[in-house]
Amino acid sequence: MHFKKYTKRRNSIQGLRSFKDTLPKNIKRIISKKGHIYSETLNKWKYIVGEDLFKVCFPKSFKNSNKFGVSTLMIMVKRGHEVDLEYSKKKIMDKMNNLFGYLVIEKVKFTSFDDENKIFSKQKNKIENETNNRFQKKINSVKNEKIKKSLIELTRVFKKK
Repeated sequence: MHFKKYTKRRNSIQGLRSFKDTLPKNIKRIISKKGHIYSETLNKWKYIVGEDLFKVCFPKSFKNSNKFGVSTLMIMVKRGHEVDLEYSKKKIMDKMNNLFGYLVIEKVKFTSFDDENKIFSKQKNKIENETNNRFQKKINSVKNEKIKKSLIELTRVFKKK
């Protein structure tokens, strides 16, 4: 019996595939580059930093170690709470490394942000009104009345959300 050289043979039951084989290639790359560390960090963030710091910070990204640098966790912190997080930096690194069972994080970086919702809400409303005006002109150019009414109804539903 002759087999093709370049086909991937699996030892599995016909119709059933392993979970690893069903994942897309891009996701396999992310997981293989230790993307699961970041997702687990997000899931257990409240346990890692505690209740008080959980309210004022969150993990932004995780960079794995390579030839040029060490593994780093980027944390977003509300302005004014940087000192609290700086004092608990060692505790966070120890908890992360104990959680995974090996040296996962060697360095922690902080990025501060303002928590002023008023500024963002004003900018959002301006953008929303501009998009509504743009779509309103396009809706008015539609000749079919049924389609025009349904599009107007659709924009009303989006405005509520």
